[in-house]
Amino acid sequence: PNEELFLKYQPIYDLKGAGLKGFEALVRWNHPELGVIGPNEFISVAEDTGLIVDLGVWVLQTACKQLEVWSSVADSRELTLSINISAKHFSQPDLVRTFRNTLKGSGIPEGRLNIEITETAIMENPESALNKLNALKRMGLRISVDDFGTGYSSLAYLQRLPVDILKLDRYFIRQMAQDKQSLEIVRAVIVLGHSLGLSVVAEGVETQDQCEWLKAMDCDLGQGFLFNRPLDLIVADQLVMDEVS
Repeated sequence: PNEELFLKYQPIYDLKGAGLKGFEALVRWNHPELGVIGPNEFISVAEDTGLIVDLGVWVLQTACKQLEVWSSVADSRELTLSINISAKHFSQPDLVRTFRNTLKGSGIPEGRLNIEITETAIMENPESALNKLNALKRMGLRISVDDFGTGYSSLAYLQRLPVDILKLDRYFIRQMAQDKQSLEIVRAVIVLGHSLGLSVVAEGVETQDQCEWLKAMDCDLGQGFLFNRPLDLIVADQLVMDEVS
């Protein structure tokens, strides 16, 4: 039930020192008996039962309302809000219409809402994905390829996609210290992203060493426990107010 769902907001920071850049909205389920449950434990159930589309629409609508509030108080900061689109939701034929209806008259400035879609979900039906992403891009959304480096998209196809951001998978960030190969993959993705005119976000940044390596490799943005855990709305609100004051 919707009244048991809520969003947490994980801050995303500019690694080059320009402070808070935005948030990623992360859904949680406040189960009446089990307490707060993370998405890893219920998203697969939602997909199996067909509830994932309704869940995705709820996240979109809730995030848009919050982004509208933040945009009105922090307009000069150009804060963004990212939401995740599941593969099953992305495959729905009415996806574009759902976004159009939700965004209509919302007052969200162009370029502030960012949708994250995994490389794997895009490659399930590349031509359909291209058409949908182009339509969403025309609405003023930013497109992020999530978990980049774990899928199988060709570079030629990546060039065709209307993508703004590559998100480095947390696995590679976590392995950088022990595994030279992971470090080189991180470096290569950052170079690739910049050569295509894209921003690169590292997720799962947990140590100062990881942060320093990413800065040295010219990574643009970072999120992870080193900076902040996912925050309740009241704490995220205060963070926004502190940034604009």
